Amino acid sequence: MWVSNNVITENKKALFDYEVIEEFEAGIVLIWSEVKSIRNGQVNLKWSYVTLHSGRPVLVGSHIAEYKWNTGIIVDPKRERLLLISKKEILRLSQKVKETSATLVPVSIYSKWNLFKVRVALAKWRKKWEKKNLLKERDLDRETRKIF
Repeated sequence: MWVSNNVITENKKALFDYEVIEEFEAGIVLIWSEVKSIRNGQVNLKWSYVTLHSGRPVLVGSHIAEYKWNTGIIVDPKRERLLLISKKEILRLSQKVKETSATLVPVSIYSKWNLFKVRVALAKWRKKWEKKNLLKERDLDRETRKIF
């Protein structure tokens, strides 16, 4: 059988603003019209984050546009969406968030088989000077690649 692992959208802002400590995969609970919109690439993860409401991970702030041909239930594009993670993983993550004062950030949404998965990162906020150093390193790498 053929396995599809296509990245639909990436949260580049989060990768720049946060230093990734650890990444993991989570399923996402969607309504059929949201699935159609994601397949069309009409999803935005900028400024979104993951919280733990009563021990359940929830994706907050993501925007999945309304499907153009939807005739059924109208869904709020910015609604909170439940993430599917094992209980053991949830307990481990909640403990790490409390200990390290880190946050959970969605990094990308991709398709795997016929399902949509969210790659979530346990991350720490970068300071302003760290961001400047990161940009300098990228410029130096780009210049060295041009030379060689």
